[in-house]
Amino acid sequence: QVQLVESGGGLVQPGGSLRLSCAASLSTFSMSAMAWYRQAPGKYREWVALITIGGNTNYADSVKGRFTISRDNAKNTVYLQMNSLKPDDTAVYYCNSVPNSRWGQGTQVTVSS
Repeated sequence: QVQLVESGGGLVQPGGSLRLSCAASLSTFSMSAMAWYRQAPGKYREWVALITIGGNTNYADSVKGRFTISRDNAKNTVYLQMNSLKPDDTAVYYCNSVPNSRWGQGTQVTVSS
């Protein structure tokens, strides 16, 4: 059964940076596209960033130019580097394979002064 464990969240001031990690117990990790999603209070979960098997990336307009997704197939881990954070980035962040597997617990990111 797939297990996804997100980490690296926390409280950061506007303009700050965080790096999220997602460890996946997915035997086919290197053959899976991976993505980050987020869910803000009172809102639906939304897609944030995608990285393909070949390493191509795509981003939601709201984070383009500020967030960077990457992967380390040797460690079955996907990362999300978040720079120039804004209060609107406050949410619980999740990773998942594409198509989606079972969701993990996520990691809370709070951007506030």
